[in-house]
Amino acid sequence: MPRSQRRRTALTHPEPEDFDVLDILHAMSDPTRMTIVRTLRSAPERACGTFPVDVAPSTLSHHFRVLRESGVIRQREEGTRRWTTLRAEDLDRRFPGLLDAIVTAYETSAAGREQPVAASRADRHDPRS
Repeated sequence: MPRSQRRRTALTHPEPEDFDVLDILHAMSDPTRMTIVRTLRSAPERACGTFPVDVAPSTLSHHFRVLRESGVIRQREEGTRRWTTLRAEDLDRRFPGLLDAIVTAYETSAAGREQPVAASRADRHDPRS
């Protein structure tokens, strides 16, 4: 069957009352998915191919599916593009403060990982000195 005649499967989006905290925590446990979430916090809607991630398109599709099926994002199709939004209000309604707590913890952890590396480089003894 030619590609133009194939039907895309419908996008599934759980209702907020069906959100499971463990699914959300799992969805946000990956650095690529956290990049998607953090990007959407500053941009209300974004086309799928425009995220600042360095993964194959099939891998990116997987990450979107995990985020979408957990309730973290909503996607819609418009023509040949798929647009993505963060479901921040739905998440906050179901689990108040969870999204902010996860993003803050991730950013704090990421900053903590970067700092010791820089400090350890500065603390190294240079044998030429």
